[in-house]
Amino acid sequence: MRNITITAPATITRRAPRAATALRFEPLTPEAIPAIRRLLPLARTRANDFSIGGILMWADYFDYEYCIYGDTLFIKGVSELSRDIPAFSLPFGAMPLANAVDLIADYCRVNRLPVRFSAVPHDRLADLTALRPSAAVQPLDDWSDYIYNATDLATLAGKRYNKKRNHVNRFLAGNPGYRVEPITPDVLPEVRRVYGEWLAARPVDAPSAAAESVQTLNVIDNYADYGFDGIVLRDNAGRVVAFTMGEVIGDTLFTHIEKMDHTVAGAGETVNNMFAKYITGRYPAVAYINREEDAGDEGLRRAKLSYHPAIILSKYDVIV
Repeated sequence: MRNITITAPATITRRAPRAATALRFEPLTPEAIPAIRRLLPLARTRANDFSIGGILMWADYFDYEYCIYGDTLFIKGVSELSRDIPAFSLPFGAMPLANAVDLIADYCRVNRLPVRFSAVPHDRLADLTALRPSAAVQPLDDWSDYIYNATDLATLAGKRYNKKRNHVNRFLAGNPGYRVEPITPDVLPEVRRVYGEWLAARPVDAPSAAAESVQTLNVIDNYADYGFDGIVLRDNAGRVVAFTMGEVIGDTLFTHIEKMDHTVAGAGETVNNMFAKYITGRYPAVAYINREEDAGDEGLRRAKLSYHPAIILSKYDVIV
């Protein structure tokens, strides 16, 4: 009888299919603004990172992508500590935070990413660490928000604001025909032109400052989409010597943009003061003004401290 050798078929190794995850991220564009704006009051913080300007204006710099799932906003990007470190913003919306964090953890497992949250504000930190008690917390020293009492900036009352009042009074005395005007579509081309001239005269080098300059131009070009409030300050000759733009969420004004001709004494202090007056007059519920971070710039830090913030809102990276 002939022996017949039966050879077992070759074993084929197949990679297991990647598990599905509920979150699908897409690029952040101005078209996302209406959907995001609807959820902002649910963030329960006065941190700049939870405003339209704080999200959209930094989307390119921090590689932000977004997903709205379960009526909750998820943002994926990189850490403020390093653009080489993937991280997520604290999710907010209708979904309980515990469920939203679990979804991010699942997304990270499927995509082999570390579970890291960046720019978690101090007033929401305990909500997150209560869910993950073993998480490591790293301070973001250069990204704290400077938040002021709106009345202080609108009135500059009291001895501690003597120098600020003097700067404003110097501008007013030198420009008795000054004007403060709301930013409208008609004035935007002029604002863009003068800002370009100021940039040419004082170019910026720091990467974050350069990114902010690009986004300032982007906001000017798409001002209607952002839905900001803003004013221009004109001198005695009618020239725009300063402009500022921001958004109101609840009881807080977020001043996202404030630019001025640095050769005009007092223009910066005056537009700051006039914008606080304008906003508190238009939105009586506004009690605070968030003038954002200093991004590690010592000169900017001194300037922000000189206005005597009521709150310096610290932020953290939280690593699960």
